[in-house]
Amino acid sequence: MGRNTRKRRTPLATKAIAASAALALGGGGLIWANFYASAHEPDHQTWGGNQTKAATAQVATISCPDVGQKLTNVPNAARQGVATELANLDKQITEAYTRLAATRNAQSRDASFVQNAIVGPLKEKRAATIDRIRIDIRRVGGSFNDALRQLAACTTQAANQTNAGGQQNGGQQNNNGGQQNNTGGQQQNGGQQNTGGQQQGQNGQQQGNVGGQAGNGPAAADFVDITKVAPNVQGKPRRSGNASTGTFTTRCGVNANKNHNTDNVIVAPGVTNGAHHLHDYVGNQKIDAFASNNTFLQGGTSCQNRSDLSSYYWPVVRVQDGSQDFDQNKDGGGKEGNVGKILTPSQAQIKYVGSPAAKVVAMPQFLRIITGDAKTTTNGLANANAHWSCTGFENKVQLTQQYPICPQGSKVVRTFAFQSCWDGQNTDSANHRTHVAFPDPASGVCPNGFKAIPQLTMRLVYDIAPPTVQNGQVKNAYAVDGFPEQLHKAATDHDDFISITKNGLANRIANCLNRGQNCS
Repeated sequence: MGRNTRKRRTPLATKAIAASAALALGGGGLIWANFYASAHEPDHQTWGGNQTKAATAQVATISCPDVGQKLTNVPNAARQGVATELANLDKQITEAYTRLAATRNAQSRDASFVQNAIVGPLKEKRAATIDRIRIDIRRVGGSFNDALRQLAACTTQAANQTNAGGQQNGGQQNNNGGQQNNTGGQQQNGGQQNTGGQQQGQNGQQQGNVGGQAGNGPAAADFVDITKVAPNVQGKPRRSGNASTGTFTTRCGVNANKNHNTDNVIVAPGVTNGAHHLHDYVGNQKIDAFASNNTFLQGGTSCQNRSDLSSYYWPVVRVQDGSQDFDQNKDGGGKEGNVGKILTPSQAQIKYVGSPAAKVVAMPQFLRIITGDAKTTTNGLANANAHWSCTGFENKVQLTQQYPICPQGSKVVRTFAFQSCWDGQNTDSANHRTHVAFPDPASGVCPNGFKAIPQLTMRLVYDIAPPTVQNGQVKNAYAVDGFPEQLHKAATDHDDFISITKNGLANRIANCLNRGQNCS
């Protein structure tokens, strides 16, 4: 995904950002492989076994710069071709990750194996792909910065050079309750990335602990007892006299009919398995990689309001309890490290809310919005917008970098608050970010040149038996689906939306909010 450098913060809660979190290396693919010491193990490893992988696995990383982040001005005529090539870059990273995980014995015998057999060939593939992007853009008269060719090279890091994910301090997440100053840049921690699953070995050397049923996360450090986290939720901006104070709720179900796919028509149109992870879909029932503006209105809907054909989709949550689901041997599922039992939310609330600072204008037909970033493990938290909490704690604690362990009787909650400022012209942008923005967190005012639109908010509730952490190991972990190299970190949670309405519904939603009514 592309990243939007515009500042933003949601009114639901300020994200809990650990003060000691080291953010990414600026890459689009941090690739991890687990190496297990047993000499008798075969070189080939299949993912999705029933046993949680050894906690003391050594970890090697490869960081690949994110090309899509730099492509903010792609001519419309070139966007399909460029999107296809960006999807190829993701596929190449996934293949390299699989190669790393399958050749641990060869790597232990040959110190140059990773560079010669994985990193070198990956650079060549990426260079050719970036060159095709250049050709696609220049063919239609666009400009291409030749410096982007330097993004082909990936780098390696040893396990003891990398520390990623939210760290814990006495069981509490480090956070002062303040808002993150989101500059679109990356925080540095001595040049190291923080991955969260590390512990000190007896010899003083850090041993990587990626964890997880498939060996690619989550780890024990990715979880925190929510009762031990200090309150961090900030107040909402004060409403002005021109505020739009209404709400509009649309009831679209919880995906009980299991409408899933691993495509992403926004980021990778026309590319099967472009997401490399599984999504739940509610609303429009015919959204896949090959859907388009010409077919959206023919998709039908799971929403009670038959005029709402919008597509609401998010990565599934799985419990890694040793079980297998229908996609255990499929792309985007077990073949790419997304394993365990898929959970259907017990509740899915979809609500549009107004602006505290202005009247809203109706969303344009076919507006596309992505909130959050599926690649925060490598991109950093600039566009992270994950909110994890528990029922009974939502107004006190919201987590970004860790999954909550909820007390008995409390349920896991994921919430999303989408960008609510629109540039007034475009329904999408080259990086799928810059046509929308978040308002100022203090005032609720949109950036210059942007108009307030109804803010889409979503609240997903799950019945999950609390994971247990013992001796640095997590049992019965749960995690959001993601790209295999992203290690199932909580911060990679994200949500996608395409506004598709008929019979004047978009105007009715805006009018309801502007009149201060509560509608459905």
